[in-house]
Amino acid sequence: MRSYKIALIKGDGIGPEIIEEAVKVLDAVSFSEGFELKYEEYLLGGAAIDATGDPAPKETLEGVKKADAVLFGAIGGEKWDSLPRQKRPETGLLKLRKELQVFANLRPVTVYDELVNASTLKPSVIEGVDLMVVRELIGGIYFGEPRGNDGQKAFNTMVYTKSEVIRIAKVAFEIAMKRNKRVCSVDKANVLDVSQLWRDTVEEVAKEYPEVMLSHMYVDNAAMQLIRDPKQFDVILTGNIFGDILSDEASMLSGSIGLLPSASIGEKYGLYEPIHGSAPDIAGQGISNPIAAIASAAMMLRFALNEEGAAQRIERAIKQVLHEGYRTQDLSAYDAKEICSTSEIGSIIANYASK
Repeated sequence: MRSYKIALIKGDGIGPEIIEEAVKVLDAVSFSEGFELKYEEYLLGGAAIDATGDPAPKETLEGVKKADAVLFGAIGGEKWDSLPRQKRPETGLLKLRKELQVFANLRPVTVYDELVNASTLKPSVIEGVDLMVVRELIGGIYFGEPRGNDGQKAFNTMVYTKSEVIRIAKVAFEIAMKRNKRVCSVDKANVLDVSQLWRDTVEEVAKEYPEVMLSHMYVDNAAMQLIRDPKQFDVILTGNIFGDILSDEASMLSGSIGLLPSASIGEKYGLYEPIHGSAPDIAGQGISNPIAAIASAAMMLRFALNEEGAAQRIERAIKQVLHEGYRTQDLSAYDAKEICSTSEIGSIIANYASK
């Protein structure tokens, strides 16, 4: 029997609830597909601060490297916002990403037919939207040096090397080859030198993929175009800070941030997580939407474990659940036939995925 080691980082807020449901679904499909998953839990973020005083304990950073993949929930909350920046939960997540060298963040955005009315945009604008944001994750202004804040002046530095741009661009073009063969590279080359290097380098990489149509767009225009005509996009390739903003904007095309997964991959490791935050205001109430976490588990099966059959089982199950009108509270206003708790929707998806 095939066997895989999965590192679980439940995190804070609703993180433990949604990861529990993702594990429930993973156990169902792994049994049906004939492989075994072994789990090891690690602390990160606020939970790690409370237990160890460190948002990214050494035990976690070392332990996750022994796993075949990492499934992550969410971190953070007001409880830890007053801590120095280097001690906050978010710093722990940045450290984890850097440690694993997961440089490519993949964020698919698909509008389900059953939820076309859930978006604030007109159905005619979002029907059929199916795009992928490929965001460089461990470079750019979030990690650039020098940086500082003396109380009177603060500064950060946006830095990209040519090699960093080459490797993320290749990921985007490879994904485009399996989709509709279109890449839109988003930058700010009209004012930023680092963006000019980005654009020039992407042009060079594009020559290796003559079947893929490459276009460029300034980030401010891209933000507008995502709302005006999102169906024009297939694969969006961009840097860390631009990708952070644009992918969250794109997530709202679906109507709920609770629906969308992500994968952060590198040459050796992979980190899989929903794009939403820890939502401490609804933690423990059984009303959080676990679909994004469950869909992230499907991405883990596909990209990290090469278990395509199991991934497709989960994705079909999610579509079936939505088609039949099962909804969590965040989607209750949209053709709901039955309002389900976090645990209930997870169990229904697990049942369908096992068949």
